[in-house]
Amino acid sequence: MFLPIYLPVAGMALDGLMLLAMGLSVGLLSGMFGIGGGFVITPLLIFLGVPPLVAVGTGVSQVVAVSVSAAITQWQAKNVDVQMGMLLLGGGIAGATLGVALQRLLKALGQIDAFISLSYVLVLGVIGTLMFMESLAAWRKRKVQPHYSRRRGGQHTWIQGLPLKRRFRTSKLYASAIPPVVIGIFVGLLTALVGVGGGFVIIPALIYLMRVPTRVAIGTSVFQVVFVAAYATLLHTTQNFSVDLLLAVPLMVGGVFGAQYGTKIGRYLNAEQLRILLALLVLAVCFRMAIELTIQPDELFVLDTRP
Repeated sequence: MFLPIYLPVAGMALDGLMLLAMGLSVGLLSGMFGIGGGFVITPLLIFLGVPPLVAVGTGVSQVVAVSVSAAITQWQAKNVDVQMGMLLLGGGIAGATLGVALQRLLKALGQIDAFISLSYVLVLGVIGTLMFMESLAAWRKRKVQPHYSRRRGGQHTWIQGLPLKRRFRTSKLYASAIPPVVIGIFVGLLTALVGVGGGFVIIPALIYLMRVPTRVAIGTSVFQVVFVAAYATLLHTTQNFSVDLLLAVPLMVGGVFGAQYGTKIGRYLNAEQLRILLALLVLAVCFRMAIELTIQPDELFVLDTRP
């Protein structure tokens, strides 16, 4: 270790320079793909031996820092649909509240670590597979039809038939307010339970279900993630006591700087290439988590002295 830091909440010591480099790498990926990066940082912390509950709480705090920088840029570019974002935010806060309450219940039952790991494998596996298949199909179609439009206007699904319609001026849509709220609730649950920002769920959902333009979907997603992740961090800190500040600081610092460079790199790739790379990253993390679940530990029974 070059710069050992003792982490009181995690109950262990890790190299501060390694944590800084980890935050930088995740920030780089976040900037490239327009996501918070929680689905990468949380499994990495678990692989290093950080208790899953602490990895989730601390990972969410890192998502806040990275997302704030991206949100400011998206706001200046006028890519944020505030009306859509507020509906997502309302659902997200409700979902995060429910998720933290469920975490407390699972912690009391002694099943929280297994639940977090299994949830990661399931959620990342399903979403990564669907995203890869869609992105590959879109990329092939783009090669055949260079002027292929990703928005695919004119197509109608059952989503367009839902009630409570309102006009979303930034997205140039007249659509129901129900889907954004439902999407927000689901993402809030994910944020609280497994420490992800949820951008890799919100962005495809807005694009393919709501027909929101890609740039606006990314900007609105980041806007929602900032507030929901901040709220989830507050709940984890005050109710689960699972946020380790000494662990979070180097991850935040590295993440903010990495996001700036990642944004520049992402400009050289088209949307389909970015989504394919993101899908492969999601599936890689899922595969690694699945391997961890199948490996028999050295000690079958361990006395847990954590409070």
